[in-house]
Amino acid sequence: MKKVAAALVGLAAGAVAWGLRDLPAQLGAKPSPAKVGRSARYRDGKFRNAAVTTTMPPGSASETLRELVFGKQQRKPVGRVPLVGKAPGDTSDGLHVTWYGHASALVEIDGARILLDPVWSDRCSPSQLVGPKRLHAVPQSIEEVGPVDAVVISHDHYDHLDLDTVRAIARDQDAVFVVPLGIGDHLRKWRVPEHRIVELDWDERHEVAGVTLVATAAQHFSGRGFKRDVTLWASWVIKGPRHRVYYSGDTGYFDGYARIGAEHGPFDASLIQIGAYGVGWPDIHMTPEEGVRAHRDVRGGLLIPVHWGTFNLALHDWTEPVDRVWRETKAHEVPLVVPKPGERIDVANPPTVDGWWQTLV
Repeated sequence: MKKVAAALVGLAAGAVAWGLRDLPAQLGAKPSPAKVGRSARYRDGKFRNAAVTTTMPPGSASETLRELVFGKQQRKPVGRVPLVGKAPGDTSDGLHVTWYGHASALVEIDGARILLDPVWSDRCSPSQLVGPKRLHAVPQSIEEVGPVDAVVISHDHYDHLDLDTVRAIARDQDAVFVVPLGIGDHLRKWRVPEHRIVELDWDERHEVAGVTLVATAAQHFSGRGFKRDVTLWASWVIKGPRHRVYYSGDTGYFDGYARIGAEHGPFDASLIQIGAYGVGWPDIHMTPEEGVRAHRDVRGGLLIPVHWGTFNLALHDWTEPVDRVWRETKAHEVPLVVPKPGERIDVANPPTVDGWWQTLV
C-alpha cells in the first residue's frame, strides 16, 4: 500500500512539474524602460489609461463573493457548442471574418489574412493544469487556419497572448507579429525572430500585404506575472484598399471611440468585446450595451461580438452577453451576426442571427 501511495504521489508531482514546465517562459519578459519610455502613455514605470480607472470599487468585493457562493448563474453550456470546420476552396477576396472563440478571429480583407489574438490552448493560464478551461473545443487546428500575413495582439493577458500558439505560428510560418509596445520582449523571450516583431504605440501604423494596421486607444491594463502595466494595450484598425475593420481588444467604454470613428471610420465591420464584465472592473471591460454604444461611436457597420462563450472569466451566465447584445442591437437597428465557433462570415452577406446558443442553457 505504501508503495502504491508513493507511486501516486510521484505521478502527481510529475504531473504538476509537467504542467509548470513552461512557467518562466509563460510569465514573459519585463520590457526595458528605455524601449517603452518613448510613449506618452508611459509614466513612472507604467503605462496609463487616458482616464483614471478603478478595479474593485467599494462594495464590489463582497458582492462578487456573494455571487460566487450563492449565485445561480448558468456558467457552462448544458450540451456541446456547435463547431464549424474548415471549408475547402475559400479565398481571401472581399471581406470575411472567422471567429474561433473568445477573441481569436481571422480577418480576410482585400487579399490579406490577419489573425487576431490567437489562443489555441485548452486553458488561458500560465499552467495547463489550472485556470479557466475552454467551454468548447477549438473548431479548427492552427494548421487548418493556414498561412497568415500578420498576427495582431491587443494585450498580453493569457486569454489574448498564448505562448504555445505563438510558438506554433513562429515555427511553421512567416507571419509578422504586430503588437503594442513592450509585448515584443515576450516574443523575443519565446524566440520569435526579431525581423518578425513590430511594436507600435497608439496611432502608429504598419503596412503588411497591402493592408495598414493602426494601433488605437483602449482602456484596459496588462500583465502576465507580478508586474502590471509594463506593456501597452490597444485596439486595432485594419485598413485594406477597399474595406475596413475595427477590433476593440479588451476595454472599458470611453470617449475615445468617437475619435477613432472620426479618424478611421466608417468600418465595414467591428469585432467588439461584450463579455467578462462585472462589478469589480467597471472601467476595463464593457457591458454588452456599452459594446453596442462603442460600435456605433466608431461607425462600425456589421457588429461581430467577441470575448464571450469560450472561457469563464466572470460570474454572469455564459450566454448573457450575447442575449443582451442581441436585444440592444435590435433596439438601435444595428446589424448583428453571431457566428458559431469556426464559422466564416461574408461581411457583405451575413447570415441571420438564429439564437443557436439558446438551446444550450
